[in-house]
Amino acid sequence: MRVLGNVIWFLLAGFWLWLLYVLAGILACILIITIPFGIAAFRIAGFVVWPFGRTTVAKPTAGVGSFIGNIIWLILLGWELAIAHVVTACLLAITIIGIPLAIANVKLIPISLWPLGREVVPIEVARMQGIAVTSPQALERS
Repeated sequence: MRVLGNVIWFLLAGFWLWLLYVLAGILACILIITIPFGIAAFRIAGFVVWPFGRTTVAKPTAGVGSFIGNIIWLILLGWELAIAHVVTACLLAITIIGIPLAIANVKLIPISLWPLGREVVPIEVARMQGIAVTSPQALERS
């Protein structure tokens, strides 16, 4: 189910969202001070292109720096990427096959707004840590 979901996701939404995140990462890497934002954008790009079977969890080492960085991210790049997710979700929701993907797309909005202090892990790792999985993998049956 994961492979099929990822292939359909990639064809209908993942590739275009991946391009946006890579572009955001390149733009963020232009200035030295915003390189951490570029790295975060590239990390999310890898997640957004192939999300099923993985989720994001909070890093235990995240602190005030991540919080401040997330506010800066939200102002510079986050809101544009969140709008891209909303638009993509609306377009996906037009078709019956796209409705579950639209729901998964909406679940990606929080990571597009607040990426710092989070890491991408396989679902199994998150479940072993006792974390409830609420990202796009909610379409999977365990």
